[in-house]
Amino acid sequence: MTYPLILLPFVALTVAVTLSSARRPGFARRMRASAWTALALVVLTAVFDNIMIAVDLFSYPAAHLSGIKVGLAPLEDFAYPVCAAFLVPAIFSLVAARRDTA
Repeated sequence: MTYPLILLPFVALTVAVTLSSARRPGFARRMRASAWTALALVVLTAVFDNIMIAVDLFSYPAAHLSGIKVGLAPLEDFAYPVCAAFLVPAIFSLVAARRDTA
């Protein structure tokens, strides 16, 4: 279960930064956009990871995975695009806020 443990800091950082951006204007709109983006990225990840794993471009040692899969793709593969969909806009809103006050 190495990969799920590696994900914990990324998920924790995403949650912390996203929550810290909650006071920025447009938070609800940003969350809706992030959710739609995450959905699109999850679909793309499911399709392309399954293709790449099926043609043997890469594989994962089963001992390091949670064991939950979407087709051939381990569940852990989906955390990074979901984190990116929420973390990047949250960081942008916080950085933009600092520029506005400077």
